[in-house]
Amino acid sequence: MAAAGDRDALDALIRAYPDRLAAYDSTDLIWRDGTRMPLSNGHPARSFAEMLRAGSILDQLRLPYPAGATHTAFGPDDDPGRIRNRAFFDKMYGDCWNGEVAPRLVSVVWLPRSWGHTIRITSVNGVAERLAAVSDELDALPSAVKRYAYPPAGTYNCRTVADTGEPSMHSWGAAIDINAAHADYWLWHGSGVIDAGLVNRIPPEIVAIFERHGFIWGGKWSHYDTMHFEYRPELLDGDQPRESVSFEPTARR
Repeated sequence: MAAAGDRDALDALIRAYPDRLAAYDSTDLIWRDGTRMPLSNGHPARSFAEMLRAGSILDQLRLPYPAGATHTAFGPDDDPGRIRNRAFFDKMYGDCWNGEVAPRLVSVVWLPRSWGHTIRITSVNGVAERLAAVSDELDALPSAVKRYAYPPAGTYNCRTVADTGEPSMHSWGAAIDINAAHADYWLWHGSGVIDAGLVNRIPPEIVAIFERHGFIWGGKWSHYDTMHFEYRPELLDGDQPRESVSFEPTARR
């Protein structure tokens, strides 16, 4: 049976993707089409590096994401959202190496009053609509602030993460990198520990807008990537009610 904290995180996962996910029981996540995926791979004592390369569904939910303004120092393994279960996201958005993601991409005009070019993002889970809403809010910011958001450095890209070899969230079409000229990335600096006073230049107004629409920020990772935002609403569910909405303490069916 999943622990109480795991149940809270799994409830948030179900709420985040109601059109795709139905429930979970003591062993599996249950999709609306009846597909069952194991919550755990049976090896809870693995290192953080091992989880980055082969994370379970529970692994990807365990690190809390600090939404809103935060001045808390990040530990070396504080990367909420950076652990991703490949099978989960391949089923959700498609496997780009098999040509399954590109047909689901749609165009969004990014900051139409300021930049006005189209980007391509997945339509699954309404991600494109949410990113369009982000774009509209960013476009209303003062010029000195919104210049950090364009030109974007990329959205869909069928590639892996540099240090793990696992698929990037960009490979599922559910991430955007904003203006790289004002960004910082841990590999560029040769450091794995974020210091917001030294390695972040992205204004908090931009981060707040993305978070309101379900996107987490790579600037809140110890392995920081301050241009990066990805759609992970399950990690921004802290203000939602925590009643257990879908737990089924039953054996495998």
